[in-house]
Amino acid sequence: MDVVISIAKGFIGLFNAGGKVFMSYMTGIIPLLIALITAINALIKIIGEERVNKFMAKLTKFSFLRYLVLPFLGDFFFTNPMCYTAGRFLPEKYKPAYIDASASMLHPITGLFPHANSAELFVFLGIANGFAKAGGDKTELALYYLIVGFIVIWLRGVITERVSFYFFKKDGHPEIITGGLDVDGLQKANGLEKA
Repeated sequence: MDVVISIAKGFIGLFNAGGKVFMSYMTGIIPLLIALITAINALIKIIGEERVNKFMAKLTKFSFLRYLVLPFLGDFFFTNPMCYTAGRFLPEKYKPAYIDASASMLHPITGLFPHANSAELFVFLGIANGFAKAGGDKTELALYYLIVGFIVIWLRGVITERVSFYFFKKDGHPEIITGGLDVDGLQKANGLEKA
């Protein structure tokens, strides 16, 4: 009977733990995200959406800026998961590659700037502690990790961009690449218009 009671307590304990995590989201990260989104949207309205879009189009003209600088700035200032919203200024054709680059940037940036992706800091610290025990310097490791990350992330961004272009053409939507169709137009073309 004690075994059955222990199983029942463990079963309910699992849901209690899940409830505590859910409440921590409701009182922690969700209000933070709402406040960040509101602040960014307010700033964009103050500056003017047209100006912001023109500036971002110039800033992201080159793949180096699109897949390294913008993801780095988004990850550094907005942290995970708000960092993906920086991609809203990019043309549709670049968004898949930006998401790939931004998600990939969250790991190498964590070694030097833990606030960017604090939930996964334990991964870097586990590697860094082993490196330190072998006689290495954690800061040096973090710097190498970021440099190698930049190279790999830029390559991933460029490759994902090319793969996306291929699938846009294959799926019969070359207008996304040329900039002739926005998201609403794409939804209408696929029969997904809003009701």
